[in-house]
Amino acid sequence: MEDAAIVELYLARDEAAVAETAEKYGAALRRIANGILNDAFAAEECENDTYLTAWNSIPPHEPRNYLFAFLGRITRHIAIDRCRKASAEKRRAVTVELTKEMAECIPAGDDPAQALDEKALVSAVNGFLAHLPEAQRNIFLRRYWYFDPITEIAARYGITQSKVKTTLLRLRKRLRAYLEKEGYTL
Repeated sequence: MEDAAIVELYLARDEAAVAETAEKYGAALRRIANGILNDAFAAEECENDTYLTAWNSIPPHEPRNYLFAFLGRITRHIAIDRCRKASAEKRRAVTVELTKEMAECIPAGDDPAQALDEKALVSAVNGFLAHLPEAQRNIFLRRYWYFDPITEIAARYGITQSKVKTTLLRLRKRLRAYLEKEGYTL
């Protein structure tokens, strides 16, 4: 069926529009989503979400001459949004884990009596990092700034995971001592 005829089905609110769209463009839409997500099941869900979005978008849009481009754009945005959401959830979990690791050496800001000037704390941490040897500074930053897993840090620097964990533990202890020496109550 031609694109213009499929759009007419959408405009007439005929459910056959979805079936015709799936028959003509389903495989291509799944391929777009799978290229972004690398997950066949998620790609199929994106395809179905595309049909729903198209149903709700036609009208006011009437993509008679560019239906595939219209649908492809919808699919791409849905897949990217899914990817961002999944990435944000992973980052949130890693952030919680890393926050627990750093809680032992960075003062908490919840207690108004211990409220710190954020710029002064940043300056103190930067001062600590400036005095570290480059290898230790890189390991610290890869873990606590870039949120790299210990396995990736070990592979990147050609050291064992145990060495990375030990280095991070010692650096956290040194940071704690440094901040206490700078006058921060932990």
